[in-house]
Amino acid sequence: MKSMIVKDSDFVFAPPPQLAWARRVLIKPCAGYPLPYPVTTSPRLLNAIIRGIRRISNADILIADGTPSGESIYPIYQALGYNFHHVLMLDIRDSIFIEVQNPLTEFHAVESFWVPNVVLRSDFLISVTPFKVSGSSGHFSVANLLSLLPVSKYRKGRSGGWGTLYELGIEKVLADLYFTLPFDLGIIEAHQKFSYTDDPKKGEVEDYGKILIGEPHEIDLKASQIAAVDCEHLKLINEGRVQLED
Repeated sequence: MKSMIVKDSDFVFAPPPQLAWARRVLIKPCAGYPLPYPVTTSPRLLNAIIRGIRRISNADILIADGTPSGESIYPIYQALGYNFHHVLMLDIRDSIFIEVQNPLTEFHAVESFWVPNVVLRSDFLISVTPFKVSGSSGHFSVANLLSLLPVSKYRKGRSGGWGTLYELGIEKVLADLYFTLPFDLGIIEAHQKFSYTDDPKKGEVEDYGKILIGEPHEIDLKASQIAAVDCEHLKLINEGRVQLED
């Protein structure tokens, strides 16, 4: 699918042709906190995506995410107004996790990841995230995949989150994750730009009025250019692509 930037008011989700053949579509929102957009993905955008899928497919639609604390995400789904007709809402922590090898022979940080089976058993994968900037880096559709990984296997000590992966260098980890867990489509909800420093729940908001959609790496590159940030993991993905081509 060709990368596009459209006005959010004009956005209608037109699924790529290959989605019509999918029997199971998984949507990964940014839903780790009980706070509305732009901290999390808005239910309005998820509804637009679901309607678009239904126009061409009767596939099972799943929405799945996990919390940094490792606690249940279902109360957060309720707080965010995630109530969609004929859509299965899942908590990643309830999945069976399977160890998947990184296809890169010269990986950046992680040789294999523990991946939820619900992702592996889905035919089409969509990452949907707000337009978020953390310091001098961006948190877009590729970085959104991190919360698909089990906190139980990657936490450091008693603290939540994915501490052991951050110790390895999160930018390198995200590049490896991109290749190990390839998503078909990235959608960035850039109605507003959300900028934060240490706390992902608190930041400054700036109106932008756009939706970005396309292959996750490509659309993240466009988002980083718009936000004037330097995302190291996007550069590392370029290097990994060359490695696979060779």
